[in-house]
Amino acid sequence: MAELRTEEEQIEAIKSWWKENGRSLLLAIAVAVAGVVGWQAWQKRVEVQSTNASVTYQELLQAVTALRDTPDDGAQSATAEHLAGVLQDEYSSTGYASLGAMLMARVAVDAGDLDKALTQLDWARQNAEDEELKQLATLRSARIKLAQGDAAAASSILAEANADHFNAAYAELRGDVLVAQGQVAEARQAYEQALESASPQMRPVIQMKHDDLAGGERS
Repeated sequence: MAELRTEEEQIEAIKSWWKENGRSLLLAIAVAVAGVVGWQAWQKRVEVQSTNASVTYQELLQAVTALRDTPDDGAQSATAEHLAGVLQDEYSSTGYASLGAMLMARVAVDAGDLDKALTQLDWARQNAEDEELKQLATLRSARIKLAQGDAAAASSILAEANADHFNAAYAELRGDVLVAQGQVAEARQAYEQALESASPQMRPVIQMKHDDLAGGERS
């Protein structure tokens, strides 16, 4: 009888605990299940977005290739601009959107439309999650500003930039900007800094710029 009472007491204790805590336990389980399902749904959405963005970017590459290989009747450029717009509007969180903006900036430069190129590069600078890509977009923006004769704007862009992925290229461009501003001594220092980390392919041009300034000072 004592054992029976003990079992009955255990059952009553379980019932009492369930009455007090059962609802909270079920709610916790429901929240946990919903969290798992939500995470899986989010992962699936990201995967689908990445796949769709990749397909759209490949279509953009094909459109740009056609634009370069054949005379543009307006349709090729319209297609390329549409696809780049889709990437930026619908897949801005993917790296493909920034790559598309960089590609369209190159197309605009080839067409001589530097303002349109700057618009695309600005988008990449503001939206790219990849730091190296962002720095490349910044470098190209500054180059275009200098090409447009706006050395002050180019200098401002470079001053705000983090250049750890393109040290030599940034230092070289700073030298070019300083030359345009008539700051010869500072330009030489910038070229010297560029030479410290320049690749073998870059060194001859940078060295020539540096030496030209030295010759100008001697004359």
